[in-house]
Amino acid sequence: MNIQEVLKQVQEGTLSAEQAEAMLREEHFAGKTAAKKTLMENDFAEMGYAKLDTDRKRRTGFAEVVFCSGKSVEQLVSIYRRIYDTEGEVLGTRASKEQYEEVRRIFPAVSYDAASRILKIEKPDKERIGKIAVCTAGTADIPVAEEAAQTAEFFGTRVERVYDVGVSGLHRLLSRLDTIRTANCVITAAGMEGALASVIGGLVSVPVIAVPTSVGYGANFGGVSALLTMINSCANGVATVNIDNGYGAGYLAVQINRLACRPLHRDAAE
Repeated sequence: MNIQEVLKQVQEGTLSAEQAEAMLREEHFAGKTAAKKTLMENDFAEMGYAKLDTDRKRRTGFAEVVFCSGKSVEQLVSIYRRIYDTEGEVLGTRASKEQYEEVRRIFPAVSYDAASRILKIEKPDKERIGKIAVCTAGTADIPVAEEAAQTAEFFGTRVERVYDVGVSGLHRLLSRLDTIRTANCVITAAGMEGALASVIGGLVSVPVIAVPTSVGYGANFGGVSALLTMINSCANGVATVNIDNGYGAGYLAVQINRLACRPLHRDAAE
């Protein structure tokens, strides 16, 4: 019975106000329960050992990414197959060479970068928009930087790599400053004392995402010294992610880049 019918019966006196209220409450509860059940059934895929977030692309713009470390080969292959069947591509992080070899048996098109440990099946001829710059203090920071760079590229962002421009030789950074300043966002990966983020933050007009790396000698404390430097940066516009979290930095940079590339007329319309 719809609301109009209920109100009509109340008006005619064949239904009391209390009865109408009870009916409407029951109908409302049943509707919410059905909607919740549908939401739970449709928004993730139950695999027993995993619940794939099949609704993530609709909510966030990007499909779920696979954290490969700790997963068995059987689990990883099944998850890759499920995401690939839906999206036509898959991005995995922190994968081992052994996992790559096994996944390649099923998906010959999969590629693996040993430095960043990115394991991906990517659509060909993908359009990439805007630009972010990914900078490192030293060569040893490149694995973390590549995790960020390849994440951003997978999600459709152009990436300019500016490696080994740490503060111990500041002229190297200054020689690439014009290129860095054309980016919509800058990622800085640095270990040791982690000063690069503050230096770049004081030279550019866009957000800087600082990534402390675990590169350094004993007093580096596995990246803690760089982390503390970065979160205490006096430069404006610097935000810091966790130690060695290249993926998190790359994803956040993509979101900033997308906002920067949004047409002005769309903003005005909204």
